[in-house]
Amino acid sequence: MVEVPGSVGTTASLSLRLGQTILAFGALLFMTIGVRFYQFTAFCFLVTIMSVAIPWNLTLAMVDIYCILLNQQFQKPRILLAISIGDWVVSVLVLAAASSAASVVDILRSDGSSCPPTVCNRYQFAATLAFLTWFLSLSSSLFNLWLLPSLI
Repeated sequence: MVEVPGSVGTTASLSLRLGQTILAFGALLFMTIGVRFYQFTAFCFLVTIMSVAIPWNLTLAMVDIYCILLNQQFQKPRILLAISIGDWVVSVLVLAAASSAASVVDILRSDGSSCPPTVCNRYQFAATLAFLTWFLSLSSSLFNLWLLPSLI
């Protein structure tokens, strides 16, 4: 079996999962600090998707820790297929949420009167963190997809 650095059960995968969790938590934190985020559907969507991404990544980080502690490679093709599909779904949803939040922030900034600069900066930073979460999520899903053919 080929060992792909970044696939489930490796230290690289653990670092990717922890990075995704930290960035998603940061995006969630900066989005919910503002008292008006619930007025915009895109911001509510970002909060919802980040609330889904955090437990998903923490669960897979626990799987990585388990495989690292036992010093075993992950060799279950059906579970890896489910993880790969789940990663793709979470990745697409995070990209959609980050894009929609960034576009709403851009509209609010161009309007000028409806968003104070400090609040818009927090929303923009949350959207940036969401894009970084998407990048890490995409990379971990590609690593898992790369490992899948070697298990079948």
